[in-house]
This record gives sequence, C-alpha cells and structure tokens, in this order.
Amino acid sequence: MPHVIIPVVALNGPTASGKTAVAVALAHALGAGGIEAEVVNADSMLVYRGMDIGTAKPTPAERGGVPHHLIDIMDVTQSASVADFQALARAAIADCRTRGVVPLLAGGSALYVHAILDDFVFPGTDPAVRARLEGELAEVGAPELHRRLASVAPETAEGILPGNGRRIVRALEVIELTGSFRSTLPGWEYALDDVVQFGLEVSREVLDARIEARVERMWADGLVAEVERLVGQGLREGRTASRALGYRQVLALMDGELTEAEAKQATVTGTRKFSRKQLGWFRRDPRITWLPAGPESAASMASAVRGIVAGARGE
Repeated sequence: MPHVIIPVVALNGPTASGKTAVAVALAHALGAGGIEAEVVNADSMLVYRGMDIGTAKPTPAERGGVPHHLIDIMDVTQSASVADFQALARAAIADCRTRGVVPLLAGGSALYVHAILDDFVFPGTDPAVRARLEGELAEVGAPELHRRLASVAPETAEGILPGNGRRIVRALEVIELTGSFRSTLPGWEYALDDVVQFGLEVSREVLDARIEARVERMWADGLVAEVERLVGQGLREGRTASRALGYRQVLALMDGELTEAEAKQATVTGTRKFSRKQLGWFRRDPRITWLPAGPESAASMASAVRGIVAGARGE
C-alpha cells in the first residue's frame, strides 16, 4: 500500500483578508473530494476565552462545522508565549496528520506561523531570573535596562527599541542564562515535512475599508461591554491579552485617557499599521503562493492539495 502524504497547508494574510472564510471553504472543498481537513488557529489572540468581539473570533456558524484547534484554550490572565504556541500548534498538527486529516494553519500572527512551520528554537527561561529582571524594569524603567543591555551586548541592544521593556528583559534573561542572545530570526527552513503555503492578496484600499468597517462593527456588537466584563476576569493583569488591538484602546477609554471616538480611531489606525507589518513579513517568504482573497481561491488551493495527496498515492 503506497504511503499517503498529509500536507500541512498554511493560509497567510493580513488582518481582515478573509482567512477564516477561505480556510472553511477549503476544508469543505477538500471534504467533497474525500480528504478531511481541520483548522489549526495561528492567531495569538484567539486562544483567549471571552475575547470574541475584539479579535473577530469566528463564531460556530462561521466555522461551518469544521473543527478548529487552539481557540478558547486560555484565560485572559494567562500569557501565550511564542514557544508555548509553537508546541501547542505542532501537537495539533501532528494529531491531525496521525488521523489522516489535513491541518489548515490559519491566522494573522506572522511570527507564530514562522515559529510553527520553521526550524525555530527558543532559548530556555528561568522564572526567578525573569521575575527579578521584571522587578528591575518596574523600578528603574526600560531605558535604564536598555543601557545595561548595550553595555553587555551592543549589537543586540541596537536591534531593540529603548522603550520595549519586554524584549529588553527577555534579552537580558537569555544572556544571563546562555551567555548570548540572537536578535535576528531564523531563516526560511521548514521543521515540518510537506508544507504548502498560500497567501491571500487584497489591495490596500480594500483592506483599509474592511478594517474600518470591522472596527465599527466591533463597537456596534458591544466591544466596550466585552472589555468591561473581561476586566472583572483579570484582563488588566494579563500581560498579553490586555495589549491586544482594540482591548488596549478600550482600556484607555475606560481610564479616561481617550474619548470613544479617539479609541475607535486609534484601533483603526493601529490595525492598519499591524496589517501592513504582517503583509511585509509574509511578502518576504518566497515559499508562499499568492492568490486573490476570497472563498473562490479555495478551489485553486484544493486542487493543489489534492494533487499532492494523489501524487503520493500514485494516482
């Protein structure tokens, strides 16, 4: 009996490019041809329970009956590091492949997709060292720690902004534990077998309009009430969840730092900047095949995936 290849299919694209709809359409298209597929979330904010409106988390109806992994698995007080997410996603991918199911990796967190698919090794961490450095960060501030970093690792310090306390603390922690820190990311080298990547192409004008419409819809759907409820569940204590786009701006609104109009506009502006950053990252990956965004592109993707599976079967 010939060996059957179960490829990993990655759907890339910036925020509001329609990845969820395409992933679901692709799963259905593959299913119609006898190939089962499930979605593995690669968006760092969809892991949080209760963060639904501001993350544009797909509803059960939008998931179209397709199983989705790594959604609603953490409380807002927890922190999902890239290393943690890598391990969780790779386990979900391995589970799918063991069952003969094609995993569809979908999400806008470019760093997370890179870490999941590629040869991406994370240095260890030490809670005691991290806690001590975070205490110093709170006491003396990021610029002072950045000066310390520059004195022990000038090249590393050059690649980190003086105000980025989290990255400065992480760099100092790794240097203390290992003696060095590499601020550059690994190259494009798959750690998983049989990966095929697609990108969803959307014009800047269309993307900008979609983002503005999405933010308006979030406010209309009750984003402010959602944040107020999550504050009662510890949102402010969550180092990662509280910094999410939309949530950070609503917290500023609640604290009187922004008006509602300013918070809404800041969310639109921040999301547009983030989408450009995402797209720039994805564009640097030469392994991605770009297709026009929309459910209709699922047919082209399904054809490619069927070709891989059929080729392995000798069909």
